[in-house]
Amino acid sequence: MLNLQTAHKNFVEKLRKDGKSEATVVAYSKDIEQLLSHLSEMGINLVNEIKLAHLESFMKKLSAADYTPKSVSRKTNATRTFIKYLHTEGHITENISLGLRHPKLENKAPRILTRMEYRALRDATRNDLRTYAMIEMLLQTGVTISELSEIKIEHLTLTGATGNLFVPKKNNKEARNIPLNKAVIDAINRYMREERNNIKGSEYLFVTKTGNPLLIRNIRSTIDRYFKLAGVENAKVNDLRHTFVAHHLASGVSIIFLSKVAGHKRISTTERYLQYVQRAGDQEKTELETL
Repeated sequence: MLNLQTAHKNFVEKLRKDGKSEATVVAYSKDIEQLLSHLSEMGINLVNEIKLAHLESFMKKLSAADYTPKSVSRKTNATRTFIKYLHTEGHITENISLGLRHPKLENKAPRILTRMEYRALRDATRNDLRTYAMIEMLLQTGVTISELSEIKIEHLTLTGATGNLFVPKKNNKEARNIPLNKAVIDAINRYMREERNNIKGSEYLFVTKTGNPLLIRNIRSTIDRYFKLAGVENAKVNDLRHTFVAHHLASGVSIIFLSKVAGHKRISTTERYLQYVQRAGDQEKTELETL
């Protein structure tokens, strides 16, 4: 019979084999590690000993420990994926996770930065060329933090005042091209000219001084620090993406065009922002403005 530790190791290897991003692999691995620790405390050592009640008690334990419903939902998803894997591989006879329910989530309004806030953020990072370029990329293109960390120099096309960012196909997301405006082009060019060109040995755009690609957690902690320095409260990295979508909807950019640029799987995801912005006029545009 398969023990929990071996099952965990094999599951992580399967995720990598399936082409999941390293961020997804790490997140799932940590969630399952936490689940297996709970199972071990309950005297469960083999995968065929796992019952639905054990999974439910794990989720109740998380809720009692003040984990947010969103965090519990994420761990529920990781648990269901893990159990489904065990069932598909024949290690357990029944996919017991089908009975595991997600907690109810409230749809909170997205945090949309004001013009004063993102200008303050720019001012705070102006002497940190790498962080300034990262913030401009997030704010002017709407890419996710994961996509930002995986940008390679070859993905960029910079020609004078115009440019393009190619975001490769990944998992269920289609490849897309995002036009770059002057603000982000200037930020990238300065970073490349004055800092990045002195660092050799990496194909990635945003790297450490030793040439290693920046990890997502490092990007997040860096930008979080500058949010505090700029006096922008209750904001997270993904709020720059929210701001990108909301600003361009308010400017009258076509929902269909914006949905493709943002990489939303459904137009309804983009439409959700309409309740938080007031559109300027009825004419839809297919170009992106500078924030």
